Amino acid sequence: MSSLIKESPQHVWETLQSNIPIPAASVANAVPLPNTEEPGFSAVYRNEYSPKQLINVPYPGIDTLYKSFELSVENNAKEKAVGHRIKNSDGTFGHYVWEDYKTLQIRRNNLGSGIYFILQNNPYKTDSEAHKKLQYDPTNEDPFVLTIFSHNRPEWALADLTAIAYNITSTALYDTLGPDTSKYILNLTESPIILCSKDKIKGLIALKEKYPEELSNLITIISMDDLNTEDSILKNKCHEHKISLFDYKQVEKLGEINPLDPIPPKPSTPFTITFTSGTTGANPKGVLLTHQNGVSGITFMFSNFQSGNGSTMYSFLPLAHIYERASVQFAFAAGGSIGFPQGPSPLTLLDDIKELNPDYLALVPRVLTKLEAGIKAQTVNNDEKPILRNIFTKAINKKLELQADPKNEHINPSHLIYDRVLGLLRKKLGLQNLSAVTTGSAPISPETIKFLKAALNTGLAQGYGMSETFAGIMGSSKFETQSSSCGPISVTTECRLRDLPSMGYTSKDKGGPRGELLVRGPQIFAGYFKNQEETEKSFDKDGWFYTGDVAKIDSENGNRVYIIDRVKNFFKLAQGEYVTPERIENTYLSAFPYIAQLFAHGDSLQTYLVGVVGLDPMSISQYIKSRHNESITDHEDIKRFFKDPKRKRELLIDMNKSIADQLQGFEKLHNIIIDIEPLSVEKNLITPTMKIKRPICTKYFENELKELYDEGSIIKSEKL
Repeated sequence: MSSLIKESPQHVWETLQSNIPIPAASVANAVPLPNTEEPGFSAVYRNEYSPKQLINVPYPGIDTLYKSFELSVENNAKEKAVGHRIKNSDGTFGHYVWEDYKTLQIRRNNLGSGIYFILQNNPYKTDSEAHKKLQYDPTNEDPFVLTIFSHNRPEWALADLTAIAYNITSTALYDTLGPDTSKYILNLTESPIILCSKDKIKGLIALKEKYPEELSNLITIISMDDLNTEDSILKNKCHEHKISLFDYKQVEKLGEINPLDPIPPKPSTPFTITFTSGTTGANPKGVLLTHQNGVSGITFMFSNFQSGNGSTMYSFLPLAHIYERASVQFAFAAGGSIGFPQGPSPLTLLDDIKELNPDYLALVPRVLTKLEAGIKAQTVNNDEKPILRNIFTKAINKKLELQADPKNEHINPSHLIYDRVLGLLRKKLGLQNLSAVTTGSAPISPETIKFLKAALNTGLAQGYGMSETFAGIMGSSKFETQSSSCGPISVTTECRLRDLPSMGYTSKDKGGPRGELLVRGPQIFAGYFKNQEETEKSFDKDGWFYTGDVAKIDSENGNRVYIIDRVKNFFKLAQGEYVTPERIENTYLSAFPYIAQLFAHGDSLQTYLVGVVGLDPMSISQYIKSRHNESITDHEDIKRFFKDPKRKRELLIDMNKSIADQLQGFEKLHNIIIDIEPLSVEKNLITPTMKIKRPICTKYFENELKELYDEGSIIKSEKL
């Protein structure tokens, strides 16, 4: 259905800009819908901003990611869109250089046209079903899958925009998947083309060489980096394995010579297949997300965060994951500028930020806890400069006090003197323009949020989402005084909780219902790619998606949501008590800031828990200094320090004291392994979003855990 009157892009844009973001207080709470409680379930909750209906677009008619980007180009043609740093001859990196929205649109159209040209004229194209999709056909509703494989860079974003505009479904690979999982994804999607950084090409050739049948549909690689005469060997190697090799410049030039119009997607068109990293060790599931899901995702972000017009974000988290993907699409939709890292290493974060001066950042708890430790070392714990320490301690404590005052919910209260003091810290870090930080993907201590909000004198919002929900479907106010909730359910989604009596969680619990979080709405995924069995397991007959997360809805705090556990993560101890390790881990991590990782383990033949502790390398030195009056900073020296049974026992006693009565005696750890970073993606023990792969961890630490139980409880004499 079309409208007689056509609104101009300028009018649409001005209307959006004048009404967004929604005032924080208007979207900060949720309400239960009357008469929606059923046996075994809580009431259905919606955001109080729109309890009668779910909202799925930021503006009528802007119902695909293609339309949202086109609207931005119409209104921000000459504004900065994507930027990267130029490498100097001495190996350092210079200033950011930028491409504007119009340039990005032109390059997108050229790249899309060029992709169809090289695929349709590819000498290795066969009559397979996958290759029949390679024709340019505006009526085709079953697109081929384009794969992106690189660290974050402008070419990644350009590939994404190109797939959106030319009716192509995208997916992504990332280094930590390993070759077998990469082969699985390429085989399952029958992807004919990979756009990647040059350093990935040799590995991809080797993969096809090893699996020629499974990867027979892969016939094209496009390098994001320029290819030169020295790469002729690489090109020949590709041809040996029936792969055509090009670079971006070549393909964009071919597209410029052979132009094709974009094929605008529909809301139901598949946008991407994002493969969940999974915590079981099995092959990842492909989450199929449509343009409706994507636009609903940016609608949520429009409702909760700054509109972004003229704002700058730093693209730090891996674009292969939906959290960063959603942030980038939101920045494009809002007319923002996106600065990319100088390379694949996360260690360039602070250097890049000092050059970029971003307005907002999307980060994860692991990065924020390191930032917290670094700031504390320079300010409130800076024993080498006591005057500086005292000044910053007073400034940060005053901001903590002001930001915790209920009168200041949703605002950042100012202070004439201390705001200037904290401004010096912001400038030193390159954060003088910072207005907000968002965090998600894993639990974070409220104390970390409070400290960073105060020290950086900025907002920090905690959200909740998954690949299956196109990232965030909840977000706290960035100046929530308690700094502990994920906020209410968003305007795009409704939720309810399912009773879990075996875990002690029900919809009738005091203070608000507790149980498994179920969600439904236009932001929730369509299903798992080529996996009907898992899709059917995940939804009930009424369309509710079972997240597997245990939540509490706080009836005394605006019906905001707190993620407190995982449904399947529990085991029984010898005395018959049920234990949920994730809740235990989160309690310790929140209360004891000197540890950054924890894997809690129980055995049905044992009466107590043991664990693997990962120390925070920055703050543990402070603990050693205050507890033992020794100065140790070297990682190996720290590990040797805690090899001493007496010191290990003292650390565990302090850990247990920090949680006080938050856990029962049988839930507390009785023996531990201590290391700096025992859990890593490289070891395949955690996912890239820091979720623990429990079965794999149990197997990996099998001998060490047995030794802990053989040693026995080292704190039995302590009162638990």
